[in-house]
Amino acid sequence: MASAAKTQKPTPHAVCVPFPAQGHINPMLKLAFLLHRKGFHITFVHTEYNHNRLLKTGGTAAVFPLPDFQFATIPDGLPPPENEDSTQDIRSLCLSTREHSLAPLNELIDRLNGGHPRSPPPVSCVIADMHMWFVLDAADRIRVPGVLLQTSCAGDFMCNKNIPRLVEKGFVPFKDESSFTNGHLDKPQIDWVPGIFPLRLKDFCNFVIQTTDPNDALLQFVIAGTSRSSTAAAIIINTFDALEQNVLSALSTMSPPIYTVGSLHLLHNQPSENMSDDATKSMRSSLWREDASVLKWLDSKPENSVIYVNFGSIAVLTQHQLIELAWGLAGSERNFVWIVRPDSVRGENAPLPEEFWAEIRGRGFVAGWCPQEEVLGHAAVGGFLTHCGWNSLLESVCGGVPVLCWPLFADQNVNCRYACEEWGIGVEVKGGDVKRDELGILVRELMDGERGEILRKRAAEWKEKAAAAVACGGSSCLNLDRLITEVLNA
Repeated sequence: MASAAKTQKPTPHAVCVPFPAQGHINPMLKLAFLLHRKGFHITFVHTEYNHNRLLKTGGTAAVFPLPDFQFATIPDGLPPPENEDSTQDIRSLCLSTREHSLAPLNELIDRLNGGHPRSPPPVSCVIADMHMWFVLDAADRIRVPGVLLQTSCAGDFMCNKNIPRLVEKGFVPFKDESSFTNGHLDKPQIDWVPGIFPLRLKDFCNFVIQTTDPNDALLQFVIAGTSRSSTAAAIIINTFDALEQNVLSALSTMSPPIYTVGSLHLLHNQPSENMSDDATKSMRSSLWREDASVLKWLDSKPENSVIYVNFGSIAVLTQHQLIELAWGLAGSERNFVWIVRPDSVRGENAPLPEEFWAEIRGRGFVAGWCPQEEVLGHAAVGGFLTHCGWNSLLESVCGGVPVLCWPLFADQNVNCRYACEEWGIGVEVKGGDVKRDELGILVRELMDGERGEILRKRAAEWKEKAAAAVACGGSSCLNLDRLITEVLNA
């Protein structure tokens, strides 16, 4: 008697919802690519504003739908900013998306699950950015796993989980705004956060804790999100086990199952025989037009001779900071690539002086945006002056590039401390108003000094560990497979 035919398992369908800022879109898209490689149908959800920016910078190829990888849009509830080539205010995005984006997302999911002959497979899981924690409601409504992606480090997640305790212990809210500037934030007085070094108040996200209002909307948003994250089916973190062992061990006892799959960009770059990779190569996530000519310029420079300077997609400098930075780089007498976004400067953006351009001719390359992963992987790059955003720092670790750290806000202070004190790959640029002479000295020491050599050696060791994590049989590679089989039910 013939055996009964096996029931074919339906194609899994992941709806991926990033927080609508560049540093959050990039890792979510890499995760979506990886799941697509594993056989998932993907619906990737941009806000309408960012979708239009992608069309402007990358053309239709950036968001061109494939039969099994499609893009959709939802509103963020905000009016477009005056400068339509800039990231919207982060605080406003957090509060507005919570109020305005969930209902349209539910409607989108209902359309995807419409059951029509040309409909995609039913939605089988929802993956949302940690800052979009309210999207878990959409997963609960259709009874599929709801998973959160932490796009910054595990240490930052632990810090956010302990913000309610800062409130309970009376650290937050502050009594008055003078505490933000009188040195109170610099004191290393918080030694009760599990798995992490003694913290200063400045190591917690300044957007959240620097308030005098106990009912501050963003403070309450983060506290609510911390509570809601405990109900997720799993938490994915863009890190790797060896990088944050202590805090990951502590989190494992107080959170839903955690899957470290970082670095996502390195994992995505692993060789694959899956033809779906070729189909997705034209998709881009850059909200600014990339200047690829920087790579050609780097080809002309000796190995480890260029310092790369980029403060990410959100940071805004004063005109004074910009000028000091410019003359610090010029005065270093070293080769450099400097990324200056169109919205990099607060207020009126005066052009850099002609004398600066004359001074750096042949050894300085200034661009509005660039393919950072490729730049940090280029042999000519020997150092990185960075704001210490997590994507930038992780890409630096994976490239084996030591860092000068100039943290400005959010998770950047805690990331800086990891780089400088835990991993031994960085030096902090002290103070918010960098001085040109001091910066020039730091650049020369990083690029050519004895201390720079020590940092470069440690960075090379971490590069090897990052590569091992994403190799076949490595921790991140195995964790991705475990996530799929244990949580996403594929």
